Amino acid sequence: MSVPIDRRFVLRAAGAALALPWLEAMVPTWASRASGAPVPKAPPLRLGFVYVPNGVHMPAWTPTTEGSAYEMPAILGPLAADRDRLLVLSGLAHAKANANGDGPGDHARAGATFLTGTQAKKTSGAEIHAGVSVDQVAAQLVGAETAFPSLEIGCDPGAVSGDCDSGYSCAYSSNLSWRTPTTPNAKEIDPRAVFDRLFGDPSSGTPEEREARRRRRASILDLVLGQADALRGKLGTSDRRKVDEYLEGVRSVEARIARARAAEEEARSAGASPRKSAPKGEPKAIGRPSDAPKDFAEHVTLMGDLVALAFQGDVTRVCSFLVANEGSNRSYASIGVPEGHHGISHHGGDPRAQGKIARINRHHVELFARLVTRLAAMSEGDGTVLDHCAILYGSGIGDGNRHNHDDLPLVLVGGGNGTLRTGLHARHARGTPVSNLYLSLLDRIGAGNAVAPRASFGDSTGRLEI
Repeated sequence: MSVPIDRRFVLRAAGAALALPWLEAMVPTWASRASGAPVPKAPPLRLGFVYVPNGVHMPAWTPTTEGSAYEMPAILGPLAADRDRLLVLSGLAHAKANANGDGPGDHARAGATFLTGTQAKKTSGAEIHAGVSVDQVAAQLVGAETAFPSLEIGCDPGAVSGDCDSGYSCAYSSNLSWRTPTTPNAKEIDPRAVFDRLFGDPSSGTPEEREARRRRRASILDLVLGQADALRGKLGTSDRRKVDEYLEGVRSVEARIARARAAEEEARSAGASPRKSAPKGEPKAIGRPSDAPKDFAEHVTLMGDLVALAFQGDVTRVCSFLVANEGSNRSYASIGVPEGHHGISHHGGDPRAQGKIARINRHHVELFARLVTRLAAMSEGDGTVLDHCAILYGSGIGDGNRHNHDDLPLVLVGGGNGTLRTGLHARHARGTPVSNLYLSLLDRIGAGNAVAPRASFGDSTGRLEI
């Protein structure tokens, strides 16, 4: 029989601090409830925001019919296995990403507006100004309940200065999350740094000692193995399986990060350049992150796996993931598209170019689907971690050739703790603000706390029915 344990119990040792997934032992028996012991809430809701640049080929993204009987379009095909947890949203817009008198710069505005719903100040200097992003508002609501209020990650280097798009600062196109209207949250692109943040104990050991442990290829799990074994003895069969699966997931991700580092070190020793210079118009890379795989798909997958583990262990409940900076000109030779993404997005109606854009779009969805699949495989409470998530995937541009910011490609994934109408394609009135969706998501993650629901967010005009 399981022995009740505290929801905040952590496996801790020198250099390691691992929170646990949601366990049956964290719900006290009726006897302990009668004795006055605090009763934990149901599994928490997590919010995620995943952004891809340069819009999509909309004819291959948008279902032709509404409701639950829609045919899955080609680009969204990789998500078909979790169709019952999808809500495809059409008609939503970010009007504040339009020029509105500011001239060219649609890529920068798309990135800056996506989570803020505000008009970015046109400047390439230090006086940047956008708005507080929805992920940070959510973090203010629930961040005190987890080790980290929010997690900001990506795969391309960030920047806070320089002209990246027609007079707009690189800060707008290389950051998704904004802590204040003038301060973007720098994203982390090094998987090892994210891993250390989530599972390391910053209060224990010097940076040199932690680096020495890495070089010995010692697993962080080896440090807490004794505590983990002792814990297993107190748990029921189902909980032991959950803990074992969770720890194995942590070990697997750690091992992949170590292999990526070894490959990088080998490349440096051989005199190979670890990273090419950034294409013109993108923020200049300050060296490749030491533990990032050279392969883009593996980099995205590894970061997604870290998000899944962070959600499963309730290390954070809010995450933003900038898969590639807005305006990215990355090439995708591995899927037969050697041209730069941004360049080919200006397809001019050429069917061959449109086909290649659709191929890139589907590839991005395939990588996102790996995260969705992993969350769906994590049992939690009366469902899965995916059932207790609401993750928005999309872009701040509709068609890359038109640079439009209406009828954006957006799909909401997850059960939202049973509060979302999923398995549908919902078409809303053209021009409906994306900020209306954000208000509805904030209602859900803030449910049960003492803060009154927000009256507005960004350029919202009401709440979206989801």
